[in-house]
Amino acid sequence: MTKLHQKISGCFRSMEGEKIFCRVRSYLSTCRKNDVSATDALTLLFEGSLPDYIL
Repeated sequence: MTKLHQKISGCFRSMEGEKIFCRVRSYLSTCRKNDVSATDALTLLFEGSLPDYIL
């Protein structure tokens, strides 16, 4: 997904932005593999908790 993002937008604005993008994509990918939807995963994250499989 990093290369796709670079193709669409041209580049990342900073190294920190690239790290954040990769961290979020990794979290969502792991949640998807454990049958947690992206919406549920982000809702839990913003509420300050994590899915059950992480604990």
